Amino acid sequence: MSVNVETVKNNRTKAKFQFNKKLRAVRYTVLGREINEGLLFKLFLYTIFIATSYIYLNPIFKMLVYMVMSPKDLFDPTVTWIPSEIYLGHIKTAWQKMHYVQSFSISLFVALCVSVFHCISTGLAGYALARLDFPFKKLTFILLLVAFIIPPQVIILPTIIAFRNLGLENSIFTLIIPSILGFGVKGALFVIIFRQFFLTQPKELEEAAKIDGASAIKFYLKVMLPLAKPAILVVFLFSFVWTWNDTYFPQMFLTDSKVVPLASEMLQLDRVLTSMREAHQITSYESHAIGMAAGFLAILPPLLIFVFFQRHFVEGVERTGLVE
Repeated sequence: MSVNVETVKNNRTKAKFQFNKKLRAVRYTVLGREINEGLLFKLFLYTIFIATSYIYLNPIFKMLVYMVMSPKDLFDPTVTWIPSEIYLGHIKTAWQKMHYVQSFSISLFVALCVSVFHCISTGLAGYALARLDFPFKKLTFILLLVAFIIPPQVIILPTIIAFRNLGLENSIFTLIIPSILGFGVKGALFVIIFRQFFLTQPKELEEAAKIDGASAIKFYLKVMLPLAKPAILVVFLFSFVWTWNDTYFPQMFLTDSKVVPLASEMLQLDRVLTSMREAHQITSYESHAIGMAAGFLAILPPLLIFVFFQRHFVEGVERTGLVE
């Protein structure tokens, strides 16, 4: 009899142990051993990601749908996401009204030149502020921060007068020349990015180069510049996208020019569409569709660049110290 009691107790103990083991496994699965490993936390995280993605992607999806809707679908309230046919007339109209080939070529030329010159000029400035000793270095860095804080509207009038005295009024080179000197769109920020990156490099490299008799310029070109590929990529992409989307400087420097970048053509497109609506050539629905087609054509090049260089861009941001 006692043997049977012991057997029952053992079976109960084993059953309880198995139950606790399964309960612990379920708890680890739902809650996780750490707070960021559980199914509940991941579900919460993905819910936030999906909601945030929807907020940002919904306008883009709307833009893509509306720009390929036919005039019939635009007037049909039952057609919301799936058009009855793919209509490319709005894209064609936006292409023509924006002078897309010409404005795209100008934007590409200006953005590439500005990005390259920014990488050269701000790279040298960032290296000097990070690794060289010269008089008034701290004051120079403070002035750099002030230049970063001051809005461009404060200095735009003296800049326009200077370009006019140089005979560069209404010239696209007025958009490129500031980048040669480390200015332009967010030039001060790019100097700070390079400075932050060069500060993270070991000093032993510089000491070894000095022992070998290398000058500061040679050390920068042979050692620091090859190491700065992540910072160069970040600065290049930032400069390219911000220059591509910039409308303020072209409005100020190219007031009477017929040759303007793509972003400026988009601003002028609003006036063109308004005149077409007043002349009853298009309806308000078609005007919105043409505007969305123009927006898609404008953001397509930067979007493709980001898609192809996304991984390198994220790695570059991490290595430049911007996330610290």
